[in-house]
Amino acid sequence: MTQNLHLWMIPLLPLVGAAINGFFGKKYSKSAVVAVALSFCGAAFALALYVLSQFSSLTLPHSEVLAPWIRIAGFQVDFAFYLDQLSLIMLLVVTGVGFLIHIYSAGYMWEDPGFYRFFSYLNLFMFFMLTLVLASNYLLMFIGWEGVGLASYLLIGFFFTKDSAASAGKKAFIVNRIGDFGFLIALFLLIQHFGSLDFSKVFSAVDPLPVEIAGPGLLTAIGLLLMVGACGKSAQIPLYVWLPDAMEGPTPVSALIHAATMVTAGVYMVSRSHVIFQHAPTALLVVTIIGTLTALFAATIGITQTDIKKVLAYSTVSQLGYMFIACGVGAFSMGVFHLMTHAFFKGLLFLAAGSVIHAVGGEQDMRKMGGLRTKIPWTFWTMSAGTFAIAGFWPLAGFFSKDAILFKALTSPYGSWVFWAIGLFTAFLTSFYMFRQWFMTFFGEYRGEESHGHDAAHGHAAHGHDSHGHGGVHESPAVMLVPLVILAVLSVVGGWVGSERFEHFLAPVFESHATLEGHAVTGETVALEHSGHASGHAEEPSETFLAGVSLAVAALGFLLAWLLYYRRPQLPQQIAASLGGFYRAVLNKYYVDEIYAVLLVTPLIEGSKGILWRGIDQTVIDGALNGSATGAKSVSDSIRHMQSGNLRSYAGWIAIGAALVIAYMIWIGVR
Repeated sequence: MTQNLHLWMIPLLPLVGAAINGFFGKKYSKSAVVAVALSFCGAAFALALYVLSQFSSLTLPHSEVLAPWIRIAGFQVDFAFYLDQLSLIMLLVVTGVGFLIHIYSAGYMWEDPGFYRFFSYLNLFMFFMLTLVLASNYLLMFIGWEGVGLASYLLIGFFFTKDSAASAGKKAFIVNRIGDFGFLIALFLLIQHFGSLDFSKVFSAVDPLPVEIAGPGLLTAIGLLLMVGACGKSAQIPLYVWLPDAMEGPTPVSALIHAATMVTAGVYMVSRSHVIFQHAPTALLVVTIIGTLTALFAATIGITQTDIKKVLAYSTVSQLGYMFIACGVGAFSMGVFHLMTHAFFKGLLFLAAGSVIHAVGGEQDMRKMGGLRTKIPWTFWTMSAGTFAIAGFWPLAGFFSKDAILFKALTSPYGSWVFWAIGLFTAFLTSFYMFRQWFMTFFGEYRGEESHGHDAAHGHAAHGHDSHGHGGVHESPAVMLVPLVILAVLSVVGGWVGSERFEHFLAPVFESHATLEGHAVTGETVALEHSGHASGHAEEPSETFLAGVSLAVAALGFLLAWLLYYRRPQLPQQIAASLGGFYRAVLNKYYVDEIYAVLLVTPLIEGSKGILWRGIDQTVIDGALNGSATGAKSVSDSIRHMQSGNLRSYAGWIAIGAALVIAYMIWIGVR
């Protein structure tokens, strides 16, 4: 008998918490609001741990149907939940890291007047994200997919009285809708050609199909459309522009949504759809190219940012690019490995950045920080763990997952030395800009003001702790530091499981269909026949040698940051001045937002106000509506005269109607 784990309860619990705080939280004390939010989120994490304890005894994949949903002409979709090795990892990351961020938020947001509203939104996000990762079909996944978009809109624009926050929320919502359109078209194609959106049925139908090595086909089209959706949600070129602006939301939102969970939804979706991508090498190549370009592009921008959260924002975009590189070269398990370790160290870095911001009274400009390592030691040491982890230093978590991706980028049948070289250079840039942030924030002399009060203009609720009356830089309270310590430990040990053991654990998910060692299910040698971009793997360098190279690159980034921002802090300004226009272009993020505004936003806005659209609105739309209204009035006026109040008139109409019905029945009988 199959064990019923009641998987539906895991997403339901945060939804109940969101409803209680949303409807009644305004009447509760803040302690009660925190108790509700943490209880339901913590219960979801506890259930996830229970699932983990029962995992070895399950027959996988494990599916639970909650209720029927759609039944139309042979097409059916159920409210059903799906558990395998991949969804288990996502489940533990979302509930575990999410619970820690909830605890941190209790301290960070304490003085905000929208305290109950914030926790309601946070619980709502957890519900949709858990629905996304536990869904057993693409339609239920899409519901969670759209739901996290809604929740992120609410959380990014949480300080809605600030124009910048409100605009950032709208920008995230609109840009994600562009990606979601591609995702939706992919679902329509799946329905049309496979008659189902259920994962097991779709993958079973795709499995026997030939790999599209002769050129793009149906599966390539579906794969590319799915990637469009992933580009929106996971902030890849060209739809990455919403994520840096999303830093307008509270810092815990940045940690939860833009580091640990929501932005990884695209990576999860591509990994879940690996069977489709394995049969579409062209789509895989596009995934790799987009990931590679995004990783490099965002890393170069991160070098020049001075806002502590913006540095981490562009770092997130870059690290997501790494995950897509892994997926594109067929190393899906390594992409998920980096997803997990990234959730630890990037969640830590965002929360530590929030602790820094709290300590200095709301300041986010690193040029006004410095010398904080002695003033906020707990924040310093935990953030140091995250910085060394993301830079790729052994034996921290980021070293193992990043090294595994670089190794696969070079040695996979779908890989190339070009992808490896760009990824390696990006690793150098990552180390440099992260240690640049580290030195500017914690070393040298303190460059800010000595006394800070609560600055509501910044919109960071944690500054309310300054209401205790003491001025100057001070450490965060324990409720904020405990999650930092736990995430710091995970950032150190999270990679010790090893890439090989992690890959072995996920093997039943990713090796149950087509293989990626150069052969497809039909036996063709995909790597050699597809575009020639996977040649040159006859003599592969050892993984140990490549790990040494990546470690040396990380050390080089550290040394350069030490030289420029600690040893000789006057050099960066001299270098920036010598680079002239190129530096200004990078500082202004290559003017991508401005280009989008000129090419897309302004024409749409101005066009809607122009003569052409006004003519269409007044002539076509208003004319159609007014014409319809006039026609309806004429018809209703004619019918109204039938209601005369005369019984004999009514009897006559009934007789005529009966005669017509009888005549129709006789006609049918004669035929």
